[in-house]
Amino acid sequence: MPKRVDHAERRTEIAEALLRVAGRRGLHAVGMRDVAAEAGVSLRLVQYYFETKEKLLLYGLQRLTERFGERVAAQVGAAGDSPGPRATIEALLMASLPTDEESRTFHLVYTSYAVLSVTDQALAAQPFIRNPDAAEDALTELLRQARESDLAHPGIDARLEAVSLLALSAGLGTSVLVGQRTARSAAEVLDGHLDRIFRAGGGRPLAERTQG
Repeated sequence: MPKRVDHAERRTEIAEALLRVAGRRGLHAVGMRDVAAEAGVSLRLVQYYFETKEKLLLYGLQRLTERFGERVAAQVGAAGDSPGPRATIEALLMASLPTDEESRTFHLVYTSYAVLSVTDQALAAQPFIRNPDAAEDALTELLRQARESDLAHPGIDARLEAVSLLALSAGLGTSVLVGQRTARSAAEVLDGHLDRIFRAGGGRPLAERTQG
């Protein structure tokens, strides 16, 4: 009896191969033949599932954002059953710092997708362009909760601080990626910013949980 193929699993395996190659060589340098070789399948099979490189890139982007969501969930889960606003914010920020191979790949490839979207209309139309807004909204709500619960300093502008944290995290992530600073020193910068937002006793500093 012929083996039944799990098409969703096969598509995911091919997308994962795309992300691995893009993490090593850059998204712009990846072709469908490269992905096929990385996945250990034929070029014809990659074309069967995705037809064009554009469709493969779009699916790879979807998988990349799914993996980031899983990473954030794991970081939040590691903070305990009821982590609170600061620990939840820290989990999101730490998930985006390139502290290991997986997060390095995410930062590099996600940035590549963002750059490509400037000139690629198909990519620009994808939901990932709105993801920063979703993250901004989530951080804003957490900061509002902290302010209302008297965990944050009174008078903070939750939206402004959310924008600042995301911009700071993205910039620090790039500086770690290119070797300008270590992940630990980046976490110390984030800690300093969070300390200006939250009252004392808001959780163990990021730098104490970061290696390098």
